[in-house]
Amino acid sequence: MTSFKAFAVVGILAAITLGLFFFWRHEERYPSTKDAYVGANIIYVAAQVTGQVAQVSVVENQVINAGDLLFTIDATQFSASVAQAKADLDSSIQQAQSYSTQITAAQASVESAQSAYETAQKNFERAKALASTGDLAQASLDQTTSEFAQASARLTTSQSSLLALQSGVAAKQDDILSSQAALEIAQADLAWTKVYAAADGWIANLTLRPGSSVSANAPQFSIVESSDWWVDANFKETSLPRIRPGQPVTVQVDMLPGAVLTGKVSSIGRGSGDTFSLLPSENSSGNWVKVTRRFPVRIELDPTDAPLRVGGSSKVTVDTTGNGK
Repeated sequence: MTSFKAFAVVGILAAITLGLFFFWRHEERYPSTKDAYVGANIIYVAAQVTGQVAQVSVVENQVINAGDLLFTIDATQFSASVAQAKADLDSSIQQAQSYSTQITAAQASVESAQSAYETAQKNFERAKALASTGDLAQASLDQTTSEFAQASARLTTSQSSLLALQSGVAAKQDDILSSQAALEIAQADLAWTKVYAAADGWIANLTLRPGSSVSANAPQFSIVESSDWWVDANFKETSLPRIRPGQPVTVQVDMLPGAVLTGKVSSIGRGSGDTFSLLPSENSSGNWVKVTRRFPVRIELDPTDAPLRVGGSSKVTVDTTGNGK
């Protein structure tokens, strides 16, 4: 009887030892963690202009598609700004056209003054030659000299007027460009009074209501994208040596009992979970105790119709028997 009991004890101990061995081997080949959470891209929705909300076109948790109208800002002042910018542009164009008309007249005046100047110059040169031989009276020479000086002055004046008008046209062209830019900005601001969805997904954290005042670039609510899902699993550092990108993964999400999702290891974090926190832990005391760190492993999920939610708790198991990619 004693021998039987001893044999039974030995058998039990052997079974326990064997069980622990197989458990250890399984954990080594298939490391798992329950410190894992579902993730997705989150878009923070903000208006590009400041104003008062006129209409909210979505509700909390609504399914939306890229391009759907989310909310509208009162466009009264923005429409007025567009109208004013158009008026300023029209005024600048009209002024430039007026300068162009005046330039045409000024060019004709310069041509006329140039012709008169050339005629007066020839008369002056002829009069000087005649006066030098005594064939022209001094009074006639003085008259011709005066006419030449007047023609020269008129030419200078007309040329100066033309240059001033040409400079004015250049300035008006700058005004036109400035007015066009102001109009484009006003039109963009008006277009931005309608805020559209940037991606497919679900509305989240919506508290916006008509009449609310919003500031430019201030997030108002979120969109949880439906296109890409992943799981961030925090594995013990002792499990990392066998984990490689590309290795197959099974995921069990707590909110989906019985469902098993598949995926693969996408990447392994370069810092432990608390490394990038605002207050990383410090072990500088004399009572320091070594604690096994956990490192984030990003799991890329295969396409699925499962109703996933950001932050959902999960259990992740990695098959390390393969080498991954």
